[in-house]
Amino acid sequence: MISVVLPAYNEKDNIVPAIKEISEVLKTSGEDYELVFVSDGSSDGTYDEILKASGEDPHVKGAEFSRNFGKEAAIFAGLSLAIGDAVIVMDCDLQHPVSAIPEMIEKWRGGAEVVEGIKKSRGKEGIFHRMFAGMFYGIMSGLTKIDMKASSDFKLLDRKAVDALLELPESNTFFRALTFWIGFKSDKVYYEVEERRSGKSKWSFKSLVSYAIKNATSFSTLPLKMITTMGWVFIIFALILGVQTLVKFFSGTAADGFTTVILLQLIIGGFVMLSLGIAGHYIARIYDEVKGRPRFIIRNTTGRLFKNTEE
Repeated sequence: MISVVLPAYNEKDNIVPAIKEISEVLKTSGEDYELVFVSDGSSDGTYDEILKASGEDPHVKGAEFSRNFGKEAAIFAGLSLAIGDAVIVMDCDLQHPVSAIPEMIEKWRGGAEVVEGIKKSRGKEGIFHRMFAGMFYGIMSGLTKIDMKASSDFKLLDRKAVDALLELPESNTFFRALTFWIGFKSDKVYYEVEERRSGKSKWSFKSLVSYAIKNATSFSTLPLKMITTMGWVFIIFALILGVQTLVKFFSGTAADGFTTVILLQLIIGGFVMLSLGIAGHYIARIYDEVKGRPRFIIRNTTGRLFKNTEE
């Protein structure tokens, strides 16, 4: 069986088109399948559409969160509820093209345990959004040591890979990076990002910044190690400035006034506050993990019976 996991946040108008297009492709391929929708605290009647669809189509099942827990939680909820031998994760707005699904399944049957959907281009995006996205994935590639510039949440995972992800104990997850980290045999499928069938993207600049910071600090310790690097940089700078100041003092050409002192205080203060901020984010991540709260809380489920889950 092929399971397709579709996180949905206020995607009421995209539920039916997603079911229609994905079902048509999988039926044409002769696959047994299920469509697992996860409503991430939607307020526009998304779950009502899922509920209605599950009553009309036995291949459709869904879950509703008690509140908005975020896309990462929705993905892992879908993985925990899916029962397929392979699980495809994709957006229900169909920007991930359903036409790529047969190629993903073919590569999986050929031995790949993780099939990555790689973007040929980012589609139609504003220049500001494109620049920020490029900068974010460039930084994440450096932090994770994985080329993530064209990576996406559009992936096919073998059951072994799904089980490995679900065994990870952390509550703060970064799905795109973790599929690389688990190390299973992988292959790639290239695709063009398509236009949304309906509605607008739910990602704002603020949410993208929050997403970037959260994932950077939850997956990599490099920002924390950068504090030491910044400290050494400042020590070297201070030594050079100190030698220069002593030379000028003994030569009788030392500058008068407090300009240099003020500049040094600003530089030191900036380094200290930045370091405290980075350390603070890691302490917050530790605090979240120590509490041991679940990644998500499911209020309702619909469709065929789910397997038991301890999430």
